[in-house]
Amino acid sequence: MTTLRMAAVAAPFDRDLDEDFARIRHLVEKARAEGVGLLALPEACLGGYLANLDGGAEGPPPLRVDGPEIERLRKLAGDMVVVAGYCEDSGDRLYNSAVCVHGDGVLGNHRKVHQPLSEDASYGAGQSFAAFDTPVGRLGTMICYDKAFPESARALALDGAEIGVCISAWPGSRTNPAADLAQDRWKRRFDLFDRARALENQIVWLSANQSGTFGSLRFVASAKVVDPGGEILSDTGVAEGMAVTELDVKEALETARRSMGHLRDRRPEAYPGLGVEEEFAGTRY
Repeated sequence: MTTLRMAAVAAPFDRDLDEDFARIRHLVEKARAEGVGLLALPEACLGGYLANLDGGAEGPPPLRVDGPEIERLRKLAGDMVVVAGYCEDSGDRLYNSAVCVHGDGVLGNHRKVHQPLSEDASYGAGQSFAAFDTPVGRLGTMICYDKAFPESARALALDGAEIGVCISAWPGSRTNPAADLAQDRWKRRFDLFDRARALENQIVWLSANQSGTFGSLRFVASAKVVDPGGEILSDTGVAEGMAVTELDVKEALETARRSMGHLRDRRPEAYPGLGVEEEFAGTRY
């Protein structure tokens, strides 16, 4: 039996990159001391998220995937696999991106595809979902609102992802906020999406999120690890913290899929309108 200790973080980040890196260093050191091999940090942890989603909000500092900041993150990661969010400068567009790094280099980079409210005023949209191999297994990454679309996680699962890592800056409700954040309807949706995406694809799921407040946004935190049956194994609640779990990933996947394999038992011919089913069908699973 080969187990993997993994962790998802809920923490606040802002425009001060040096302060953000100091917090990341602390989190990486804490995770390493606990034997963590895979660490998920929040969306926009390098430079903070948008101050609002009304359009035109000043964004975080643009960083290149091959630039010094991502190299700094790689060095901090060392023998750990770390997923973190940043504003990607591609040369002609800015993207809300998630980079996966290890001491050996950049393992994967995902540009957020689905954009809520007026986020498209600040970022371009990514165009695809693809899994990639890492020292801790085959991962698929997505960002925040991406997880509201079942096709996103399904595309990753069909591409062989054993672990889904979703990093977020998910706020509480803007129109009808709850006094108790734990009872907020957007917090409930955040948790439901996490559990549903894990269960329907029978994969391990890590969900990281911003905590605290930034601009007009109050984040729901709620970082967690979910097993392939949709059960929450570890959760920070609505506070800052680190959800840590140790799991034999391959055994967990095999157990969940033994009787009812949601990927194996699909009938793509019955839903031809879902082009993603045709593109990925049978490629990895």
